[in-house]
Amino acid sequence: MSSLKIIRRRIRSIQSTQQITRVMKMVAAAKLKRAQENIVHARPYALRLREVIRELATRVDRSHHPLLELREPEDLGIMVVTGDRGLCGSFNTGILRRAQRLMEENAGRSIRLITVGRRGAEFFARRGADVIEKKAGFFNHLEFQHALDLGQALVDHYVATRLDRVFVVYNEFKSAIQQNVVVEQLLPIVPDPADAHAITSDIIYEPGEAQVLDAILPLFVKVQVWRILLESFAAEMGARMTAMDSATQNAQELVESLTLTYNKARQAAITREILEVVSGAEELR
Repeated sequence: MSSLKIIRRRIRSIQSTQQITRVMKMVAAAKLKRAQENIVHARPYALRLREVIRELATRVDRSHHPLLELREPEDLGIMVVTGDRGLCGSFNTGILRRAQRLMEENAGRSIRLITVGRRGAEFFARRGADVIEKKAGFFNHLEFQHALDLGQALVDHYVATRLDRVFVVYNEFKSAIQQNVVVEQLLPIVPDPADAHAITSDIIYEPGEAQVLDAILPLFVKVQVWRILLESFAAEMGARMTAMDSATQNAQELVESLTLTYNKARQAAITREILEVVSGAEELR
């Protein structure tokens, strides 16, 4: 009977865990829906702004603005965007693994990290990495101001020549079951070769070239950071929803298996008791 109690206790424990994973799946699904809506609104503007900037960059002298200036990549900055929590499958490990590989590829250079999310901050803190910026704890109430602050910090580091390149490693949202780890150069702003022929006429800057670039280039960086944060958050919710769905299904299968084991053990116990009663009756007879 003690073994039956152990099995019953384990079934109840797994069922409690199953309820938690089911609720976490529902919460992630609700947050994913809102995140998808935000991406739908932000992605077209961010991508179109990137096209405009790249077109402008093909027509101006890159030395006219520090965010366009190309320098020898001696000091690299890598912004690693992870989540604040786990329980989302390989979402965080994929990003951290890719960031480590990028660091190994540039082992001969000075590397400084900008971590977004607690998982990345904790991971690199244990390894003694040079982390110059830490941002965490705002994904559940993500606002454009967070992107403004983070983007301004990146701009300041680059303009002050503390960083010669800024890369970002994050998960790009494709669907609830698919997220792609992306490495993207954020600074300096480099035009796509395909954009070189996009504009056939000269550009007239009003009120002037310097004023236009001063206004639009920092905004471009901040808008791209905003898009990246939205992409990462949506990808995290999709990964968590998928992971919790798998955990719920696995818990159900385990409960069914344990229930079958419990029924077999209970049936064997009942059969054994019947045999003992019959055997005792035969002995009395």
